[in-house]
Amino acid sequence: MRRIGLLGGTSWESTVGYYRLLNEGVRDRLGGKHSADLLLRSFEFAEICELQEADDWAALGAIYATEAAVLRDGGARVLGICANTMHLVYDDVVQGSGLPVVHVVEAVADAAQAAGIERLALLGTRYTMGSDLYPSRLAPRGIEVLVPDTEDAAEVNRLIHDELVLGQVGELSARRLRGIVDRLVARGAQGVVLGCTELGMVIDPADPTLPVPALDSLTLHVNALLDAALEPLTTSLEEGAA
Repeated sequence: MRRIGLLGGTSWESTVGYYRLLNEGVRDRLGGKHSADLLLRSFEFAEICELQEADDWAALGAIYATEAAVLRDGGARVLGICANTMHLVYDDVVQGSGLPVVHVVEAVADAAQAAGIERLALLGTRYTMGSDLYPSRLAPRGIEVLVPDTEDAAEVNRLIHDELVLGQVGELSARRLRGIVDRLVARGAQGVVLGCTELGMVIDPADPTLPVPALDSLTLHVNALLDAALEPLTTSLEEGAA
């Protein structure tokens, strides 16, 4: 397999999920004692948050481009950004590394399209929900993105930053999030994307009581990374960045 370079730590709670699922995926696909060939750059999350809050995406892009090049020089041949929000500097990572970078939204778009979803509700940080990150890649597929109203969006962002990134899942917050999903469904959502890699801690996509399918961006991203890392070396993936 190609060596996978991970830009993680945002937060480390979900990066642990990437590490576990990538290793489980390689074991399941290759069998025996096989495990994932990985390099991880785990950022200090507080420093990243400060730059996000300052709206200094240029600085974040420069940091991620530099660290992506370090992963490349360490032998990585496929890269993954272990967060939805930080895909806002995706182009910087591609340019800094010159490697294929597997985009989380493309993985979600593939799953949504396969499920026949045309109106997809998006849950994530305020940066993800308030940007063109998802619409820019879903609209060409004929998929409309719905986001929560102002009050509900603030609650989703609070849940992520005040609880989930700290490894906490409050029962009241879980009920509130379920209510937000119900309101999005009432607006016509045919599915909901857990567009923050920590949201799988509070919503189980396999929950049969969910009113619509839930797409877990972390799991879908991991599967796309495995596809890229395990594709035959003769494919076009070797020719340049995705």
